[in-house]
Amino acid sequence: MMMMAVLREIATTEAWNMTGSHVHRRSLMHMSFYWGHKAEVLFRGWPGSSPGMYALALVFVFILAVLVEWLNHCDVVKPGANRVAAGFFKTALHAVRSGMSYMVMLSVMSFNGGVFLAAVFGHAFGYLLFGSRVFKKSGGSENESGSKC
Repeated sequence: MMMMAVLREIATTEAWNMTGSHVHRRSLMHMSFYWGHKAEVLFRGWPGSSPGMYALALVFVFILAVLVEWLNHCDVVKPGANRVAAGFFKTALHAVRSGMSYMVMLSVMSFNGGVFLAAVFGHAFGYLLFGSRVFKKSGGSENESGSKC
């Protein structure tokens, strides 16, 4: 098993102007995929260097991707609902789905191979559950409340 554990090296370059105040700080990040549990996903210092926290981060990204697929394929507004209220509710759900999609995208931008695979498998599993017709009833996909989830 060949697994590269790449430590994130942060090189700091500081420039000072004439008054001595700090102008900019630059950090070097991975710009190609790498494998290893020492990664930063979404937040500075998270999950850190712990393999357990890395596994938790992978589960988080996987579940987030499944939830994005659920929101993509779920129509929770009843057919006879107030159009204005339904419009606002759908807009709010769209905003939540967009935010969650961007969080998955930012997670993948860590360039960690495990995070990438967790996102891809999460989207695939979510589509299998909610988007494909594998688990749909042949007589219709609506439940007793009229929603299609």
